[in-house]
Amino acid sequence: MTEWFHVGKIVNTHGINGEVRVISETDFADERFQKGAKLYVGDAKKNSFEPLVVNTHRRHKQFDLLSFNDHPSINDVERFKGLSLYVAKEQLSELEEDAYYYHEIIGADVYTDTGKHLGKIKEILSPGANDVWVVKTGSKDLLLPVISDVVKKVDSAEKRIVVHVIPGLIDDED
Repeated sequence: MTEWFHVGKIVNTHGINGEVRVISETDFADERFQKGAKLYVGDAKKNSFEPLVVNTHRRHKQFDLLSFNDHPSINDVERFKGLSLYVAKEQLSELEEDAYYYHEIIGADVYTDTGKHLGKIKEILSPGANDVWVVKTGSKDLLLPVISDVVKKVDSAEKRIVVHVIPGLIDDED
């Protein structure tokens, strides 16, 4: 059985020429959404997927706008609203050392280099120069900058991350 990885959600149509607005949830939007890329639209719970080939991709505000081959009109894509976009596991490429897919990081347990459990990573933000991992701590979420001074070890197989707490990172730390 194919293993599927979520790469975005179609939230609306855009114009009348078959474009859809996508909230990207992929590490590599330019690669995933490039012309000719194969995506699958559907519902993972129902294991129902329809293949699509990207015709165009562009950024507009906070959205990725996509159109698909053989879907030239709003009428062709209206039914995709609210559905998710996926790639099959076989479509994932090998990453360079110390690079990780979002799905390998989200859900990982975060520990300090002194052994204290901080929580689990619930989300990844990409605001600029480096990613920021959002850690659910049980109280206030902790924002971890993904920089070498902070992230010391990532074990994606064990879903365990070790971090060094730098001054100012955690409110109650001195």
